[in-house]
Amino acid sequence: MSDIQNSLTKKPQKSPDAFRTISEVAEELDVPQHVLRFWETKFPVVKPLKRGGGRRYYRPADVELIRGIRDLLYTHGFTIKGAQKLLKEQGGKIENIEALAPGGAKKPTVSLTLSEPVAPPSLTGKPVSEKTDDLYRNKLQSVLDELKELRSLLAD
Repeated sequence: MSDIQNSLTKKPQKSPDAFRTISEVAEELDVPQHVLRFWETKFPVVKPLKRGGGRRYYRPADVELIRGIRDLLYTHGFTIKGAQKLLKEQGGKIENIEALAPGGAKKPTVSLTLSEPVAPPSLTGKPVSEKTDDLYRNKLQSVLDELKELRSLLAD
């Protein structure tokens, strides 16, 4: 193709301040359109303008916010609830995302909690044999050893 034909078939570049359609945002951020619509329901701060027929037009600030949400979810491994919490804490903005990158933040620690506290029979005031007490102690020690092993695997 000649340069003239190339220039005629290429879409003109929009100004950085121009509003974008959902298809343009989806293409730019490599996210399906239905995901963008879903994120609108989960993140109330994402509010594109809607015109006749329900067409969405995203402001440049909307695109940057969605880019940040995409990075939180896809790059940094946040859940939707985690991203919602972060947005709420930061007043609807995503700031200092670099601190969330590997090496920028502390490594997560493993913590487990039981839904109900469980006490071995020896702590409930009921008489118990040494054999039963040792059985609980051995089970707890094996759980502790397994947790330590998991923690060391996660640290690697």
